[in-house]
Amino acid sequence: MPETKKHRYKLLKWVLGIVLFVFILLASTAWFLNVKSRPILTDRIKSLLYKSTDSLYTISFTKVTTNILTGNATLQNVVIAPDTNRYKELILLKRAPNNLYSVSLKKLVVKHFHPLILYRAHKLEIEEVLFDKPEVLMVNKQFTFNENRPPRPIKSPYDIISKNLASFNIQSILFRDASFKYINKNVAKPEVFSIDDLNIGLTDLLVDSTSADDPTRFYLLKDVVINLKDYSYPTPDKLYHINLNQLDFRASTGKLRVKKFALQPLYDEMKFGRVAGYAKDRFDIQMSDISLSGIDLPLYISKQEVWAKDMAIANGYVSVFNNNELPQREKENKIGRFPHQLLQALGIRVLIQKINLKDIDIVYSLFDKQSQQRGRLSFENTSGTISNATNVEKIKAINPLMNANLTTYLMGQGKLDLNFDFDLTAKNGAFSYKGVLQNFNARVLNQITKPLGMVRINRGNVDKLSFDFKANDLGAKGKLNFAYFDLSVALMKNDPEKDHLVKRGLLSFLANALLIKSENPGPDGKLVTANVNYERPANTSFFSLIWKSLFVGIKHSIGITEEKQSEMRNHIAKFKAMQESHRLRKLKRLERRHQREVKEKNERR
Repeated sequence: MPETKKHRYKLLKWVLGIVLFVFILLASTAWFLNVKSRPILTDRIKSLLYKSTDSLYTISFTKVTTNILTGNATLQNVVIAPDTNRYKELILLKRAPNNLYSVSLKKLVVKHFHPLILYRAHKLEIEEVLFDKPEVLMVNKQFTFNENRPPRPIKSPYDIISKNLASFNIQSILFRDASFKYINKNVAKPEVFSIDDLNIGLTDLLVDSTSADDPTRFYLLKDVVINLKDYSYPTPDKLYHINLNQLDFRASTGKLRVKKFALQPLYDEMKFGRVAGYAKDRFDIQMSDISLSGIDLPLYISKQEVWAKDMAIANGYVSVFNNNELPQREKENKIGRFPHQLLQALGIRVLIQKINLKDIDIVYSLFDKQSQQRGRLSFENTSGTISNATNVEKIKAINPLMNANLTTYLMGQGKLDLNFDFDLTAKNGAFSYKGVLQNFNARVLNQITKPLGMVRINRGNVDKLSFDFKANDLGAKGKLNFAYFDLSVALMKNDPEKDHLVKRGLLSFLANALLIKSENPGPDGKLVTANVNYERPANTSFFSLIWKSLFVGIKHSIGITEEKQSEMRNHIAKFKAMQESHRLRKLKRLERRHQREVKEKNERR
């Protein structure tokens, strides 16, 4: 029995010794190959980048760590920089790219680079390259010689590397938590845009004898995936934050999705204008479920132009508020700020062939100085399409109109079908709008007629409201037909001793008796058509132009015309004269009575 234990002990020692010897042999071999592979790998990386970019970029790093067994390598303090002298040469040769990049990071990780394949087959194959928290600077300068150039290198990189490599392939390139800075040098004063925490994935980078001409690849890549979880930055005026939540883009499908976009004001409605210092429009915008499809990524990379086939926006709202109790901005001019004019003023070229809207609420609110009340006009559950949203000259030359066909619900009740045609080439901001509103209770309009028009609708039913206007920077002209019945109103005034509007009894009676038509068509069956010519004050907004031009037409339709108002003023003047005459006669009667009483008193004495 002791002999057996002794024999097992010797066997175990031999096994452990052999394992230790194999481990030392493998470790020594790995160390030797690691040491030998580092200069080769370093030379391959530097040479490959330099040659494949037409001698434009160089890479430097302070240290290379390799593991031959796992096929991993780590580069420390990496800097990829352009050669500015070579860039100038390429411009003269008309081979310079529109974008110039600079990349710096503390660590670059290369995973599974298969050194044996590199040694034997002269193929550099890498499964993954990770740029961990890189700082990327992109400078864009567009050159005419790059116009209409396909999304592939001018000179095939394979011709450059073919003397040393049969092929070069990286299955995945990841930029994790990247800081990205973009400088636009196509304008007189270069514009700078920055973004952080950006994740970019480049899939299947291949350089071989066929990849440069492969139509399924762009810039030798099979796909580009971009992800941004949360992003927020303040606007230059420090009045808003722009927030993006969960942005995802995939180049192979051309689809971009944004979970939520918001333009968030930093102050509440009443405080906003006071901080701005004048009666400034306050926008509060939130959009969910935004998607774009058919995005041309190569065009955006080369020229920073956004071209897409479709855009969809669902579940959102646009709220505009103004406090006209505050002073107007001195010499403020809102001419040139219609939606299609702002589109033309964008710093980048845009073409979205079709925008689909679903369940968007639009609210315009105004705090009125006279009534000290807030008026509110809402268009709820707005859906429809906008076509040819563009500021690209060659597209506008073919079709100069941007069209919007929308269906919405006024104050959440009356169905309103709207059509806008915006002239994208008109210098005076010309556009047209027409619509049909059917079957709703007129009392819902009190939310805006009471505070902003000092008119309360007691009752009334609308059969149909139709309108057709042409407008520009100076105002709007058009026709409005308003068919209704059983209309009664009350004129209101602001009572300083109360915190709400009160009814003006006599004027309301006279208005209903002399001014307001209770129905249209009237007893004669004729429908009164309002011809509107509204002059736009230069400091009013697009929303203000729309609703005020309609309000003028509605007032005319219900009988509030200049002639009727003049007639009512005459009746009021006559009534006041009668009141004054009655008061004087009463005073005289009282005076005579007093004199008689004095006389009788004296006689009794």
